[in-house]
Amino acid sequence: MRGIIFDCDGTLADTMPSHYEALMTILHRYELEMSEDRFYALGGWPTERVAELLIAESGRTIDAVQLSVEKESLFHEMLHLVRPIEPVADVVRAHRGKLPLAVATGAVRPVCERILTQIGLAGSFNTIVSSEDVERHKPAPDVFLEAARRLGVDPQHCRVYEDTDPGIEAARRAGMEYIDVRTFYTPRRVT
Repeated sequence: MRGIIFDCDGTLADTMPSHYEALMTILHRYELEMSEDRFYALGGWPTERVAELLIAESGRTIDAVQLSVEKESLFHEMLHLVRPIEPVADVVRAHRGKLPLAVATGAVRPVCERILTQIGLAGSFNTIVSSEDVERHKPAPDVFLEAARRLGVDPQHCRVYEDTDPGIEAARRAGMEYIDVRTFYTPRRVT
């Protein structure tokens, strides 16, 4: 292993319950629905992509970008509640400055940066690859391949820390070793 790549939400930071609560508030406003199980199954998808899926299923005309902006704004108000997932944060602390480290996230960069600041890991990574940096999102391998490229590490020498099925599939498709955070950490469920 010559480089480590971390997902952010649900891997470095216990954000998923707050993301779910914010999304449910906004979906209620638009009279859309989504189960908590489905929310976790789509983990790693950008909010706008989730919104597009739900809107298409509803057969209604709703602005997915606006819905996404409202959800992210509400999530920002809840950031003070976010805590690090300590076993993964410990990996960052142990390897910071010793190995190239990256964050590869389906989130937008400003949100990811605020989360990293909130959990005390800002400045720990050589690069951050966000949803704006790639065209195809998890389970496509693009975000992890771009992170490896920026780190200057061959993908086969990278280890990924992830917490979702789409993220694990993306790491597998990238030819990277991966650790499924769900094997040792379970986020709080809201319902």
